[in-house]
Amino acid sequence: MAMTEKEVEKQCRDFREMFQALRREVGKVIVGHEDIVDNVLISLFGGGHVLLEGVPGLGKTLLVRTLSCAFSLEFRRIQFTPDLMPADIMGTNIVMEDQASGRREFQFQRGPIFGQIILADEINRATPKTQSAMLEAMQEHSVTSGGQVRKLPEPFTVLATQNPIEQEGTYPLPEAQLDRFFFKLLVGYSDRTQLKSILDRTTTGQDPQAEQVADADKIIWAQKLVRRVVIADHVQDYAIRLVLATHPQGEFAPDITNRFVRFGSSPRGVQALVLAAKVRAMLNERYHVGFDDITNSVLPALRHRILLNFEGQAEGIRTDDVLNDIVAKTPRNIEMKAAT
Repeated sequence: MAMTEKEVEKQCRDFREMFQALRREVGKVIVGHEDIVDNVLISLFGGGHVLLEGVPGLGKTLLVRTLSCAFSLEFRRIQFTPDLMPADIMGTNIVMEDQASGRREFQFQRGPIFGQIILADEINRATPKTQSAMLEAMQEHSVTSGGQVRKLPEPFTVLATQNPIEQEGTYPLPEAQLDRFFFKLLVGYSDRTQLKSILDRTTTGQDPQAEQVADADKIIWAQKLVRRVVIADHVQDYAIRLVLATHPQGEFAPDITNRFVRFGSSPRGVQALVLAAKVRAMLNERYHVGFDDITNSVLPALRHRILLNFEGQAEGIRTDDVLNDIVAKTPRNIEMKAAT
């Protein structure tokens, strides 16, 4: 049933108030990184997973733990190590004996993936075999073991931390797994003022804690509301052309794509782009998507979905450089017939 204008305004206002409350609670513990916090929340309400990349010690794990405190959700942490096996994540069938009858049967023991907020800590320190165990869970929200499909609790989101691949003892994530992340966020170093605040909070006996703001029902309600935000055809086409511009030798590809990109974004890229833009629209007190909502989501939504060729790697080109050039050279309005 269609909502009235007043109902739309009220629901959008309720969403913004919840988002701002979550931002405040996380800010009690996390110093700085406001853009990282906002993008993690945008991904959550867009129904996606987040990959946080940065060197050790920047607060990536603390951020995820703090978010779990702000949500009334089941939290599970998986520490990825080289000897971690897929069964350690998903669970396994074990033999159980009935004490009364003596009969033995297999029972499935659930692994830590059966939660609602999953912290996959240092995900790229496990082998590709173990990393691939996350594929079904992240895409289908289910786990298959012993021929039986078991659904994961909703809402379900994976917040993974990753060390740069130049760090010792890391494995690059498979492209298929990278593509399942809604956003990839780069966590940088804190500045002078932020470091002082961190010291004041952590070396003087203070112990700030985030309070619960939202439960599972509120998150599911918000995720459904986001998908009802309106996007005009010409704005949607702009998002489509941005993604097509990442494909080398394609109709919309600029020179930098043709020269340095091996593979461009999959359709998941444009899905993430549009859903993130819908969240940003509501945060800006609009129930329709604008061009700026799309462009502000390009880097986190697409940077991990582009594979550079050998020349691009040798030249030290970053995927962010490619995307910034694409945004600069892709017109916002173009005749629809040119996109066919």
